Amino acid sequence: MPTVSFTTALQRFLAAPSAQVAGETVGEALAAVFAGRPALRGYVLDDQGALRRHVIVYVNGHPVGDRIRLQDPVGRHDEIYVFQALSGG
Repeated sequence: MPTVSFTTALQRFLAAPSAQVAGETVGEALAAVFAGRPALRGYVLDDQGALRRHVIVYVNGHPVGDRIRLQDPVGRHDEIYVFQALSGG
């Protein structure tokens, strides 16, 4: 089962421990995490189910290509990382 991990910056606001979940795509894996932690969904996805502009997801160190439908495939040993974009000045 793929492992989904979240940045520590996000964990300051919401409980977001790493989780091993079932799923064959990034979207399925994230949906499995959100089923147990629904507050995370609104932070990561917009109201259409696409990644929010300030969030980027990597699979094994490579950014996902499908930010809208989240159909990038994942394998059982893949690592999915959810990052919050930082900005400021």
